[in-house]
Amino acid sequence: MLSFLFFVIFLIPLCLLKNFWWMIHSFMFLISFMFIFVFPYFFCWCNLGYMFGFDYVSYGLILLSFWICVLMVLASEMVFRFDYYSCFFLSVVIFLLIMLCCTFSSLDLFSFYLFFEGSLIPTLFLILGWGYQPERLQAGIYLLFYTLFASLPLLVGILYVFDSINTMNFYMLNNFLFFNIIFYFCMILAFLVKMPMFLVHLWLPKAHVEAPISGSMILAGVLLKLGGYGLLRVFSFLGSFVFSINFIWISISLVGGVLVSLICMRQTDLKSLIAYSSVAHMGIVISGIMTMNYWGYCGSFTLMIAHGLCSSGLFCLANISYERLSSRSLMVNKGLMNLMPSMSMWWFLLSSCNMAAPPSLNLLGEISLLNSLVAWSWLCMFTLIFLSFFSAVYTLYLFSYSQHGFYYSGLYSCSFNYSREFLLLFLHWFPLNLFILNGDLVLLWL
Repeated sequence: MLSFLFFVIFLIPLCLLKNFWWMIHSFMFLISFMFIFVFPYFFCWCNLGYMFGFDYVSYGLILLSFWICVLMVLASEMVFRFDYYSCFFLSVVIFLLIMLCCTFSSLDLFSFYLFFEGSLIPTLFLILGWGYQPERLQAGIYLLFYTLFASLPLLVGILYVFDSINTMNFYMLNNFLFFNIIFYFCMILAFLVKMPMFLVHLWLPKAHVEAPISGSMILAGVLLKLGGYGLLRVFSFLGSFVFSINFIWISISLVGGVLVSLICMRQTDLKSLIAYSSVAHMGIVISGIMTMNYWGYCGSFTLMIAHGLCSSGLFCLANISYERLSSRSLMVNKGLMNLMPSMSMWWFLLSSCNMAAPPSLNLLGEISLLNSLVAWSWLCMFTLIFLSFFSAVYTLYLFSYSQHGFYYSGLYSCSFNYSREFLLLFLHWFPLNLFILNGDLVLLWL
């Protein structure tokens, strides 16, 4: 694992050179493809060092981090075209990639906590430095305070673990069980805010709306998954008493998912709609993890990977329209089929993935999560029916309102699409639909 980290670290000097972003982009692609070949064929820790290593779950999320960071650079061509601090932008992206890789490959709780919080700094730089409106300052403060306020109890919980058993290694912690309710709340609160769970989700739409395309991609693609990864790790050493408490989070997440889906149908801002749909999807993921059964864990892992690719692609589409029309409003972004007919196919493909249509990976994840939740309690069926139905409704609302109808009368000209944009969308859509052909990769990881 350290060899890949060094490869990424040594890209930083290239950031200081003018007009070398294409070389950094090529090297990041190369690292992504090289990382595919260290696939862990056994479901245990591998590539171990004193500090870093990965198992099946962290491997998938590290690969997703590499992939999304490559696509971030590809999507942010405007930064390089107008030389808007492009060298600093690249160094922030690489620093963020290092933080994410270290978070997912950490072998002990304390280093995981450090990198988990450290990934917040470059994200904040992206929002404050390359955001669009002056309100980005407020969005940055929301992001910072929501996350940091919930993370302090997590630090206290980690210190309690070390004080109790004198170790913080993940593979040692599996041999112990903790039965303290206050400790339980301390450990999971930070991850629920990061996911985010309904009621503590208000920072996410604000951050997405104010963030540049690169910030939105990494936020939706990888940073939300830090919460799910943390929950999967923490539940391995929490005692059986959690079954009596987890129903609270499942209830909030499922009912909240339905309410957020209704909010989606009232949105007129493209990015805000996609951001709220992320909250609804993450609600199902939280519920699946909280059931603590095999189907729930597999489904949540699958849906985290699928949602990372799908929502990132939808944000790219919203940005492509924004670059041409200078607005994210559905009142302006309508009738796009008349202006960019070739882009309508990508809108359709990624929208269908968002509503879990076959053959997307979202379908596999949602079927597993439906199994786990109905096995946990058949009463979940009622909220799941509404959740699936409204998910299709707001996705069709997004597609039909943006593509059909007359285009905005104040629009006089519009540039065509670039091959770079088609490549960007293809690299989101292709892995999202390819993995369904080999579903055991995401289902047999326990």
